Amino acid sequence: MKDSAILITYDKEDAVKEAIALCESAGYDIRKIIRQKFLNRAKYGIGEGKVEELKELVNSLKPDVVIFDEILKPSQNYNLASTLKTNILDREALILQIFERRARSSESILQVKLAQLRYEMSRAKEKVRLAKMGEQPGFMGIGKFEVDVYSNDIKNRMNSVKSKLQKSSRQRELHRQARKRIGFKTVSLAGYTSAGKTTLFNMLTGENKEESPKLFTTLSTTTRKIILQKMEVLISDTVGFISKLPAYMIQAFKSTLEELTYTDIVIVVVDISDSILELRKKFRSCVTTLDEIGVDKDKIIFVLNKSDLVSEEEVNDKADQLALKDNKKWLPISAVTGQNISRLKNLIQQAIEDKPQLNEKNEVPKQEIEINYED
Repeated sequence: MKDSAILITYDKEDAVKEAIALCESAGYDIRKIIRQKFLNRAKYGIGEGKVEELKELVNSLKPDVVIFDEILKPSQNYNLASTLKTNILDREALILQIFERRARSSESILQVKLAQLRYEMSRAKEKVRLAKMGEQPGFMGIGKFEVDVYSNDIKNRMNSVKSKLQKSSRQRELHRQARKRIGFKTVSLAGYTSAGKTTLFNMLTGENKEESPKLFTTLSTTTRKIILQKMEVLISDTVGFISKLPAYMIQAFKSTLEELTYTDIVIVVVDISDSILELRKKFRSCVTTLDEIGVDKDKIIFVLNKSDLVSEEEVNDKADQLALKDNKKWLPISAVTGQNISRLKNLIQQAIEDKPQLNEKNEVPKQEIEINYED
């Protein structure tokens, strides 16, 4: 039986849609949605009058948790939990719960654990201070730890997890060197979560990886070989991006995401059936995350997936609004119907063949591709 939840989110359709998807992916049954223009009020995140209304709802609906679709400060979390007498999950904690549910490989389990510990560490001192002030000695799960003991315990556990992840990273490096010696070219799929990366991976490789409309279906990298006209290529699926993903979460998945910096071609999968507002937000999130990871823009191919769900005119209009029309490396596709998959394979092959050779400093001369978007 699913845990029940009251969801507090922004009064915008794209925000509501994504918040619901996050809750469903974490396994929650939403009993009530509260839409707010602002979620950054000082004391509770929301206004005190709305908190009183929420208190009545909690008393009547008796949810297992109240989910707050924004990043809460520990003091805000404490104020809400103390007033409502129920568990509070902010956006970060919710995403971490999804990561924990989705983790399958030993490496992804370690990555999730590291992200959880970093989330806990960022709140350690404040949580201890608030616990001492409050009536709940075990508030937020810290028991009777003093701040130094509590922080040191987290640090020790983080160091242990980091050590294990470093071993995985070294193993990945050995695999990359082996592929380079053999001469394999590599392609990685990236994009906003639930854009259809895994469906495209299955279409290109003939695999039967789990596909789901739920967010973060893929947390660990899967690599398979495909044959193009003139070459064999290794293609990998990666973890999806999402807006407001904190830097420490990206850092925790560094050993997975770093594959994007070493690969020859990065295919960014975009859900072109989204509304233009949602599309811009997701596109911005993808481009920003790739830039933060350090992916060269000149090796990116944008594929506008789910183009079978919209007209050709709408596809072109949206591509124009994302400033892709001047970029030759983009293509509308459908990973479900197979539309333009042959053209995509040709584009991948052409991009690999056109890829600049390394110079004497083992660097690829950069060719900037301007990607513009409007808020």
